Amino acid sequence: MSDPTLASPPTGAILTIDLAALVANWRRIADAVAPAAASAVVKADAYGLGAARVVPALAAAGCRHFFVAHLSEALAIRDLVPADALLAVLNGFHPGSEAAAAQAGITPVLNSVGQARRWQVQAAALGRALPAILQVDTGMSRHGLMPEEVAPLAQDEAFRKAVPLVAVMSHLACSDEPDHPENAAALARFEVLAALFPDVPRCFANSGGVLLGKAYHGDVVRPGIALYGGRVDDGRAEPFAPVVTLEARVIQTRSIAAGTGVGYGQIWHAPRPTRLATLAIGYADGFPRSLSGCGAVWAQGHVLPIVGRVSMDVTVVDATALPDGALAEGDLVEVIGPHRPLHQVAVEAGTIDYEILTQLGRRYERRYLVPD
Repeated sequence: MSDPTLASPPTGAILTIDLAALVANWRRIADAVAPAAASAVVKADAYGLGAARVVPALAAAGCRHFFVAHLSEALAIRDLVPADALLAVLNGFHPGSEAAAAQAGITPVLNSVGQARRWQVQAAALGRALPAILQVDTGMSRHGLMPEEVAPLAQDEAFRKAVPLVAVMSHLACSDEPDHPENAAALARFEVLAALFPDVPRCFANSGGVLLGKAYHGDVVRPGIALYGGRVDDGRAEPFAPVVTLEARVIQTRSIAAGTGVGYGQIWHAPRPTRLATLAIGYADGFPRSLSGCGAVWAQGHVLPIVGRVSMDVTVVDATALPDGALAEGDLVEVIGPHRPLHQVAVEAGTIDYEILTQLGRRYERRYLVPD
């Protein structure tokens, strides 16, 4: 029998990650874009949700294309990705890391002529072809070969033999705005450049691009934020299931008189006699300081506004709307969830869903809900 005195103490907050919802989001995309394939972007530790749990769940569902940002991320999940799956690094490889990547069977997204030539040299050194994805810049001015650099590489038979391309790709800059004219313009540029590689699959649509329609899907789509329940754009009903619930514990409650200041800098003073609840969550947990005075939590049917500044480890909320004694030490309140959607929290923080997710802290107890 285990000793109850050795049980893990409660954490300040609980992060629940619904892997079943995440898999359902991937399957919804896969069904919508067929016969194109649906990949999964699992960079930044699967958008902060834990690649060690997310990747196996998606692989079990049938995903066979995975994208990360850095080689270090790819090496960390190499053993979790099925042997028959593609594991690609969006930023390509830094000079000197090509040999390690080739040994691990990781595919670069080639973003420059320099990256392309170094990968070709590595192929020659190993005496075998090394697959790659070629990224072309279609207007984002961030990654990829410039348009004038693409044709010479396409016509270079030695390169094409040493580096067989498994895809040519680009990235949409404005897919979160469905009616933005840049979407169609970028697609037109991509089609011109991709036509230089007539035998190579095309990979163009990110999460927002999936919703732009079949013309954007190509052969492989590349969803990220949609998998994790984030909002894809601001102009349409959200088709993807929420994945994350975050709950914080009450440390203590108190009543203060009108005029009493709260928190660092005393930026907020009670306008009336007020009941407060101090919560065990702060910016060290990835709960943004920018929510000071403008964010809220939810408890027992009521929205409880944040008062004063969010500090490193604690946040204070106005609990006057609840009956006296309704909240006790150790109780949980909803920070992100059905009543406080991720996107709403992001808007209140002056940021985007991506940033909230990827900053989720390491002090939370993480609970995973697994698919049946």
